[in-house]
Amino acid sequence: GKSTMRVTDDRYSRDRLRYDLAVRLIRHEARTQTIRQWTGLTDDRIRKLYRSYVRAGAGHGGGEGVRRHRGKSPRQVTFFARSRTLQLDTACLAAVFSMFGVLPPQRVADASRTLPGLVRGELLCDAYETYRRIAPQPQISFEHAAFLALALAAGAEIRLQNCRACNGLGPGDPLALRATECLSCGASTQPAPLAASAAQHAARRRGGTAAPASLA
Repeated sequence: GKSTMRVTDDRYSRDRLRYDLAVRLIRHEARTQTIRQWTGLTDDRIRKLYRSYVRAGAGHGGGEGVRRHRGKSPRQVTFFARSRTLQLDTACLAAVFSMFGVLPPQRVADASRTLPGLVRGELLCDAYETYRRIAPQPQISFEHAAFLALALAAGAEIRLQNCRACNGLGPGDPLALRATECLSCGASTQPAPLAASAAQHAARRRGGTAAPASLA
């Protein structure tokens, strides 16, 4: 009956969304485990999709340039503090995450399990692609970007900091005993609630206030 057709259509639409997101993640050279985490597809389906994508793109200049990375996904937040350039890129990417709604309103205890999904996965790709366009020389891979989103959502090792002087937004150590320095203006920054940060940057996106210097 109609209900059976509706269930079938919904299932087809959801499967289509999974495959579309998986292809998008493949283009960003995400690892199999990352694609599985955000789409729910099995490793076997991901491998077949990867082969199909590369084979289909080989004759059109699309898929042959995509590398398939092996090994574990990034797990160390210290990567984002290795250099001032990486710190600036991390601040830029974190602000874009907030603007695009990648981060949840509240911190979540098990972000790696509860945060990934089809809708947020699309937002993650949108945000990363925007970061790649606006950063002068992008230093952060998609794998590190996905890890940063999970780490910021959890808030245990790295959190968004709000600068009271310039309203800039950037990452900071939640366990630091002293306020950290704003990368935009050099003033001291304080931890910012995720919901407040997201609302603040949504307002900026609508043209309510100036964008942070790290995004200029």
